[in-house]
Amino acid sequence: MFVDTVTIRVRAGDGGAGSAHLASEPYKPRAGADGGNGGDGGDVVLRVDPEAFDLSAYEDRPRLRAEGGGRGEKNKRTGARGKELVLAVPSGTTVRDERGFVADLVGPEATAVVARGGRGGRGSASLASPRNRVPRAAEPGEEGEEHTLELELRLVADVGLVGMPNAGKSTLLSRLTAARPKIADYPFTTLSPNLGVAGAEDERAVVADVPGLIEGAHQGRGLGLEFLRHVSRCRVLLYVADLSGEDPASDVRIVREEVAAFDPALAERPSIVVGTKADLAPDAALPDGFDLAVSGLTGEGLPELAAHMGSVVAEARAEEPEPAPYAVVRPGRDSFTIRREGDRFRVSGRRVERWVAETDLEDARQVVELQRRLVKAGVERRLVAEGARRGDEVLIGGSAFEFIPDEDVDQNGSETGEGEKGADEG
Repeated sequence: MFVDTVTIRVRAGDGGAGSAHLASEPYKPRAGADGGNGGDGGDVVLRVDPEAFDLSAYEDRPRLRAEGGGRGEKNKRTGARGKELVLAVPSGTTVRDERGFVADLVGPEATAVVARGGRGGRGSASLASPRNRVPRAAEPGEEGEEHTLELELRLVADVGLVGMPNAGKSTLLSRLTAARPKIADYPFTTLSPNLGVAGAEDERAVVADVPGLIEGAHQGRGLGLEFLRHVSRCRVLLYVADLSGEDPASDVRIVREEVAAFDPALAERPSIVVGTKADLAPDAALPDGFDLAVSGLTGEGLPELAAHMGSVVAEARAEEPEPAPYAVVRPGRDSFTIRREGDRFRVSGRRVERWVAETDLEDARQVVELQRRLVKAGVERRLVAEGARRGDEVLIGGSAFEFIPDEDVDQNGSETGEGEKGADEG
């Protein structure tokens, strides 16, 4: 079954924890810390694969996760980096997450990182400093990013066959290409787009048969809203109408209006208008605005159509720049957030929570260093702006602290005097 939309949950790998190992060698009683760093977690990457034609590979795989980083080891050995998870998608895939648009992947090898792996924690060897030459702790690894992705495929084709139900699009596709779509004499036989390749080796064109459109398709009637998006990437639109129908010209007009209502830019797209089933109306005059009359049964007009289609596609390719992928670059998010929980305040953020987790709260020197880092990061100022006062309880990760600001500040965060700050584990 052709699948052009899917929702998946992806998570990048967590960073490996650093090692707190202390060297112990004969005749070297003070060899110092030699714990290595943890490895970084693997990223989750979407990459265009020319052999992928739809998103069915992920329909029954809603949760995907990259490999985590390895733990650091003694002798300053760094943990292994987590292997990135590469998800193959077809060209023309658009990506959104809970924050909005992420990327539009068009062209071979187009790539987007949709979830970044967590940083590996530093080991005791990396944490050593002139003030603390033998640290007895190490950092835990950061958690990898986790996002819900909405993937949507918009077919990239040279020619899109567009028309009313049972206009003969599938038959035309089967005669122009080697594709073998389902063909029947009832409306909406085609329930998903079909692709085929037409032309000689040096003049190939990808042809897409889009399911039939009806009046009101751009508002969700029929199958139109599901598949109109596939028309947006076609270089040339081939409007198909049944010459044996009541009013072929009216059918083409309705389909043109629906396509233009979906995307006004498509009204300017190069187009060809073809009347099909000419064998059923041998004496009917070709309506105004039609370029050719063809018959899938007898083959009438098919060579002329193939030649005309090839020339129009060649002109469109020459005039149109090659489609290129692009990704959204968002401004950096706050490293932490603060929210009020009753009489308490919770500070959330991967960085500040990591600082607390790596601190030995029984060691006064480490607590002082933690306070300095929190003040420098602006946590104290933001707490005051949120209404925190001396003595209030502040939660960071799994620890509770008493808020004792280093400087007395007013409601707007401006300094009014000096005080002292302290923190206690809850």
